[in-house]
Parts: sequence; structure tokens; C-alpha cells
Amino acid sequence: MRIGIVTGEYPPMQGGVGAYTRILAGELARQGQSVFVLASDQAREDQSEIALTNTVHGWGFGSLRSVVGWARQHRLDVVNLQFQTAAFVMSPWIHFLPDAMRGLPVVTTFHDLRFPYLFPKAGRLRDWIVNHLARASAGVIATNHEDLSRLQRLSHAALIPIGSNILRPLPADFDPYPWRGQAGAQPGDFLLAYFGLFNHSKGLDTLLAALADLRRGGLPARLVFVGGGAGSSDPTNAAFMAEMTARINRLELKPCIHYTGYLDEAAVGAYLAASDVVVLPFTDGASYRRGSLMAALHYGCAIVTTTPQVDIPTFESGENLLLVPPDDSPALARAIEHLYRSPEQIARLRQGAAVLADSFRWDTIARDYVSFLYRSVTNRS
Repeated sequence: MRIGIVTGEYPPMQGGVGAYTRILAGELARQGQSVFVLASDQAREDQSEIALTNTVHGWGFGSLRSVVGWARQHRLDVVNLQFQTAAFVMSPWIHFLPDAMRGLPVVTTFHDLRFPYLFPKAGRLRDWIVNHLARASAGVIATNHEDLSRLQRLSHAALIPIGSNILRPLPADFDPYPWRGQAGAQPGDFLLAYFGLFNHSKGLDTLLAALADLRRGGLPARLVFVGGGAGSSDPTNAAFMAEMTARINRLELKPCIHYTGYLDEAAVGAYLAASDVVVLPFTDGASYRRGSLMAALHYGCAIVTTTPQVDIPTFESGENLLLVPPDDSPALARAIEHLYRSPEQIARLRQGAAVLADSFRWDTIARDYVSFLYRSVTNRS
């Protein structure tokens, strides 16, 4: 099958959608598909099996003509739109891509349908334009249960989860102590790790409040921020990062916090594996949409995160992660203190996370993609 992928975000741009798209494209190619990617002029690619066209200078109305010409040039069987509002610089025109393709099936992958903070004054128009994209697509893929609940009324919707964007295996003789030392942890310190961009939905204010409570109570907790700060796709992240930095100073937490900055995959995996607990207190609950959660599962970490908004049967609190209510710093502090005093529970969570991670293998994700894309093409032909 000749598969075209349209994405507003692609490496070296920082962001989960870009990394996801590149890994998926590579896995599809390894499984024998012909893969073509259309992205912005910032995109780069060194995998010879992926044909990257990086000629889009902006996602305005003219970009639709560019996509149509690119699809015809490569004689595509199907176009897969990797959709997230921020990744397309909040352009409205990308929502009309299925209409512009004139018969060539477009399958849209919805990465995140939470968008009120990006379009605070759009009202009903915001809902209409996204629903139009979903209805006009030959098939829609939700990467998480929350989005599937909004799309499942469509007969052509499916759930295909994301996998970890961080895949580099740890060496067999991995030694966590040098990495803990780089994070400022001394023997006896309890090292917490947060992985991901600074974003209003990540619950960082709750994490900082919990850390301050733990420190005041005498628990030797430290926090390492693993990753690259604000990222490049969401313009609100930089302001939020500045706000959190100011809060760290007010809470006098600066001496017990370490920032790694942007890291390669090997270093990300090492910091996550070297921590005692990975803390991901999302304000909207744990979800399949969260690449940082998938990475922590991939490395078999003990994870404290927040109760999902919808039922996710694979998330078992106390077995493969520990769930606390969102926006509840006392509850988060109690959960972390519980793990500090229970190495046996940490070991149990690590074992459960490693088992759960097998549900998000990229070879399985790619096979499910091919099957769904093929059905979408067949139904349109």
C-alpha cells in the first residue's frame, strides 16, 4: 500500500506528535508499506525508507493544494492526517483536507480533542469544524479512550494507541547511581522524576505543592525534570513554564530540583529508570494519549499518576501504576510518602508497568494501522 502521512509536526521539531509520526512511518516501512510523509519546511529525515517532502511553509488555504499535488505525484492509495490543533498552528483549513482530496480516502488520526484553551472564543464553530473533519474522513483513529468516546458514534472509528516515543534500550549492566548523582540525589534521597513538556494540563503546580509538603515533613525528596521545557508546538507552554519557575522560587524548592534540558533517548531512559518514582499528575487524568506515561511504562518505572476521566480497564491502581485524584496535592504527597516507606510496593509497580508496556508495542500498532487503512480504502472504492 502506498501510504501518505500529513503532519504539522515532525523531527527535529519537539513534540509528541512529531516523534510518534516518525516512529510509525518507520515501522510501517519495515512492514513492507511504501511510506511518504508531507511536513513543514523544518522537518528532516535520515531514514532512507521514508520519502519526506518538507516543502510546506504554512498551513493556510494554499497548503491544501500542496497536499493534493503531493498525493497525485506519489500515486497514493490513502492519506493519513496526523491531527492535533497545535501541530498545525491552529489553522482552520486543515479540517477540510478530506474535501480537497476529491475521492482519495483520508484517514484522520486524532491525537487530542481537548482544545478549548487553544480556541477560547470559537464556541460552536470549534466543535463544528472538528466534527466536520471526522465525518468527512474515510476513517478516524482515536489514540485514547476519551477521544474515542466522542468519535465512536461514527461507524468508521477505531482505537489504536500510541507507543513510547523513547525506545532506546538500557544496557544490560545499567548503573542508576551516576544518573541519580547528576540529578543531585545523595544516598538516601528519594528521587522523583517528571518527564515531558511544561504544559498547563500536566499538573505541575500540584506536583510542586506536594514536593514542598514532603520536604517540610522531613522526607528527603528531590525532583528531576527530564526533557526539553516548553517545546515548539503550543505557544502557551512558554508562559506556563515561566509561571512554574516563579512558583518554584516562591516555595523555595530550587535547591532540590534539577533540570536536564533536552536529552537524547538514551539519557531520557536512564533518568527515568534511575528514579525511585515517576510522577505524572495530569489534571485531566491518566490517558493513552500521554507519551510521557507510555515512556515510563516502557522503562518499567514505578508510576504515580491521576485517576482517568473514563474507565480504562488496563490501568490497575496498585498493580501497574498508583492512581490519585487530580489537583489534590495532599493525596499526591501521601501516595509518594507511601512508596517511600514501601520498597515492596515500588517493586510491584515496576513489574506491573513492564507487563502493561507490552500492550503498546510499535509493531502491533503498525499492523493495526495497515489493517484499518486497508479497510478504509476498500470501503471507499
